[in-house]
Amino acid sequence: MASKTNTQENGSRVFTLDSKSMGEVKIADDVVASIAVLAAREVEGFDDMAANTTRLMNAVKANKPKGIRVDVVNNMVRVDLVARLKYGYNVRETSAKLQEKIKSAIENMTGLDVTHVNIRIAGVNTEDRA
Repeated sequence: MASKTNTQENGSRVFTLDSKSMGEVKIADDVVASIAVLAAREVEGFDDMAANTTRLMNAVKANKPKGIRVDVVNNMVRVDLVARLKYGYNVRETSAKLQEKIKSAIENMTGLDVTHVNIRIAGVNTEDRA
């Protein structure tokens, strides 16, 4: 259970996942964010993270992936993702797929409970349009 939080020198937060076994298992919030980004990239219609487009980006530190914020509190994860979609894909369907894929990936890989996956569409990539 991720109940204990420590902050490292580089500003990254680390959460204790398990302290019952042979030793402690810790995970950095940057790792949870990376899992979310990798999962998002598997969704058809997702183009990329949309960096520097919202005030959310001001809260993201330079060493973290741009366009995503992850908060882990008491074994619960909240994800805020600012995305750009590919032209021609349904926004609602693609957003729902992003939410499902990100939630599933984080829960399966970390054992944490994902309570929110907020998606903000900040743009549509029209460059590939013929």
